[in-house]
Amino acid sequence: MSIPYPFTALVGMRDMQLGLLLNSVNPAIGGVLIRGEKGTAKSTAVRALSALLPRLEVVPGCRFSCDPAAPDPGCPDGPHESGAEGFSRAAHMVELPVGASEDRLVGALDIERALSEGVKAFEPGLLADAHRGVLYVDEVNLLHDHLVDLLLDAAAMGSSYVEREGVSVRHAARFLLVGTMNPEEGELRPQLLDRFGLTVEVSASRETDERVEVVRRRLAYDADPAGFAAGWAAEEDALRRRIAGARELLPQVHLGDAALRQIAATCAAFEVDGMRADLVMARTATALAAWSGRTEVTAEDVRQAALLALPHRRRRNPFDAPGLDEDKLDETLQQHAGPEEGEDEGDGGDGDDDPDPDGPGDGGGQPPQDGPPEDPPEGDSQRETSLPAQQSQTQDERQDQRAPVPPPTSAGNDENGEQDEDTSAGAAPEKPAAPASEPFRARALTVPGLGEGASGNRSRARTAHGRTTGARKPRGTLGRLHVAATVQAAAPHQRARGREGRGLLLRRDDLREVVREGREGNLVLFVVDASGSMAARQRMSAVKGAVLSLLLDAYQRRDKVGMVTFRRAEAEVALPPTSSVDAAAARLESLPTGGRTPLAAGLLRAREVLRVEHLRDPARRPLVVTVTDGRATGCAEPVERARRAARLLAADGTASVVLDCEAGPVRLGLAGSLAAELGGTAVTLEELRAEAVTDLVRHATGSTRGHAAATAPAPPSPDATAAPPTKQNRRAA
Repeated sequence: MSIPYPFTALVGMRDMQLGLLLNSVNPAIGGVLIRGEKGTAKSTAVRALSALLPRLEVVPGCRFSCDPAAPDPGCPDGPHESGAEGFSRAAHMVELPVGASEDRLVGALDIERALSEGVKAFEPGLLADAHRGVLYVDEVNLLHDHLVDLLLDAAAMGSSYVEREGVSVRHAARFLLVGTMNPEEGELRPQLLDRFGLTVEVSASRETDERVEVVRRRLAYDADPAGFAAGWAAEEDALRRRIAGARELLPQVHLGDAALRQIAATCAAFEVDGMRADLVMARTATALAAWSGRTEVTAEDVRQAALLALPHRRRRNPFDAPGLDEDKLDETLQQHAGPEEGEDEGDGGDGDDDPDPDGPGDGGGQPPQDGPPEDPPEGDSQRETSLPAQQSQTQDERQDQRAPVPPPTSAGNDENGEQDEDTSAGAAPEKPAAPASEPFRARALTVPGLGEGASGNRSRARTAHGRTTGARKPRGTLGRLHVAATVQAAAPHQRARGREGRGLLLRRDDLREVVREGREGNLVLFVVDASGSMAARQRMSAVKGAVLSLLLDAYQRRDKVGMVTFRRAEAEVALPPTSSVDAAAARLESLPTGGRTPLAAGLLRAREVLRVEHLRDPARRPLVVTVTDGRATGCAEPVERARRAARLLAADGTASVVLDCEAGPVRLGLAGSLAAELGGTAVTLEELRAEAVTDLVRHATGSTRGHAAATAPAPPSPDATAAPPTKQNRRAA
C-alpha cells in the first residue's frame, strides 16, 4: 500500500486545508468543492486527509460499515445486535471515477433473482463503501448530471435508496464529500454548486520561496516516501488528535442569537437562494468554534463561514465569477453585531492553545500548520501567515485565475479587410475589441437523427433516462427491466416449463430491458469570421451578443464548445473543444477584427478540429455554427475554395447552421449560398431570437444527400430538426 503525502507537509493552500478539516470535524456541513487550476495539490490534499481520520469500529461481515455501538436498523446485512463486538479499521477513502455508471455508484439489484426467486440480491455500490469515510470525486464537473444529483442527495440525506421495478433497498450513506474541478474544463450548474457545503479556490503561489519549498518537499517525498512521512509523523499525530478533540467538543458549542442573526442577515444581504446557505453557515461557524477549542461562536467564525459557504452561491449564470465583496460582508456583520460581541472579539488567536498543545493558536479557524516548537526548518515559511491575511490574498488570487485569456498574437490593424498584414514597424495599435451586446434567449439548434452521445439537453438520443420507446433483450448486464415485455416473452412457455400455481417461470432469455429516448449534449463548434468586413463596431457587438447567447444555450444544454476564428490569411483554433463556456466567452470578448476573409481556411480548420475530436469522443455528434456574412477574400478563387471546403464538411455528415451577419439595405445572400453548400440552414441575427415569429424550419423532400443538417426550430416545436435543403430552398436562400 502506498504511503500518502502528509497533510501537514502541504505548503500554503490554507483555505483548502481549512475546508477539508472543518468537514472532517462536522461532515453535516455538506462537503467541500475545491476549484483550481491543474497542479495545485487538490488530489494530494484529499488523499492525505483520509489518513488523519479516526479509526472506525465496524460490525464484522457488514458490507455497509455499521457501527457496533449503534447499528443501522435498516441495514440490508442486518439486523445487527447492538453492542456486539466489532473490529477496528481505517476510514475508507473511495474515489468515484468520471465514467462510473449509476449502478456502480448506488449499487445494483439482481432483478432476475428478485422475480424468479423472490429474494433481494443487492450488490453494494461506492456509496456503501464510503459510509463513515471519505468519498472523493475528481473532476466532478465532468460527471454526468444525474450521477451528481444522486451523489448529493445521498450526502444530504445520509442514506441511499436503490429502487428497480418496485424492489427497493435502503442503506446508510454518511460520508465526507470532497469534489475537485478545474474551471477551465467546465462549470457545474448553479443548482449543483449550491448542494456543496463549502467551496474554496486554489491557485499556485507566485512567491518564489514558497514554490521552492513545494518542489523541495515533493522531491524528498518521491525519493523516500516512508522516511519523509516519518519526519512529519509528530505533526500528523497532533493534527489527528485535534480533529478528534474538535469532534468531541462540537456538541457543546453554542450558537447564540447574535451570531444566528448575523448569519441570516449575511445570507439576505447577498441574496442567496433558499435556506441551505444559512444552515451551512451555521454548521461551519460551530465547527470553526470547536476547531479553535471554544464553546461559543464569535463574529469572526461567522465571517470565516461566509467566506467559505457563500461565494459559489452568488453565481447566477456561467459567466458570473464566484466571489464575495468582503467590504459588504464586514459592513453587514457590523450592522448586526450583538452587544456582547465586544467581549468575544478576541479573534480566537489568543485563546486557542488548549485544543492542541503542540502549537500556537490558529486564529479563528486557521488550519493547524503550526507544529511543535521544534518544527523542521523547512516548515517555517508556511506557518507564519495568519488566516485573515491569507484569506485576503486568496481573494486577490481568485481575480487572477478566472480564465485569463491573452489576446491573439496577430498585430493586425486592418479596418476594412483590404490589407493582408501590417508593416511590423510603426503599425498603429489595434482598436480595442468591441464589447458584446446583451445576450438573449436563443432558439434551440439541434442535430437531426438519433444519437447515443453524452447526456445533455439538445438533440434526440438513446439514453439511460427519458421516455420509454420500446424493449429489447439485454446487452450484457440487465438494465431497467421492461415488465410487460418480459411477461409477454415468458407467457407462451409456461405450460412447457411445467408451471404450477400462480408463480411465473422465467428464463434468462425472457428478460427484456427498457429502451429509452432522451436528449444528448453535442459539440457546438463556432467558426467565427473576424475579418475586416465584420469590423464595424456596432455589427461586431451584435454578433458577439448572438454568439454569447448561443454559448449560454450550450451551457444549459450541457454541450461541449469550441471556437475557430479566421482573419487575415489564416484560421486558428481560438478554443479547442471544452466543457467550459467561460473560456469561450473570454476568447470571444477579446476577439479583434481586421484583415481579409479566408473563409475556406476557417471551414477546413473546423473540419480538422472535428476529425481529431471524433477520435477522442466518437459518440458526441457535432454541430458547426458558422458566423459570417458569407464574403470570402484573400486568395485566388476564394469563393470557389470556400464552396469546396463547405462541401467537404457536408460530405462528412456534419450538421451546420450559418449565422448570417450581413447588414445594410442591399444584401448579397452569400451566407445563404454557403448554408446550401453545407447542407444546413442560414439564420439571421433577428431570427436567432426565440421570440421571433419567423418559422425557421425548412421542410425538404426529395433530397439525395445522406448527411445530417441542423436547424433552428419553430416556436411550437422547439426540438424540431430540418432536412438538408432542396434546390427550392437553395434558391430561396
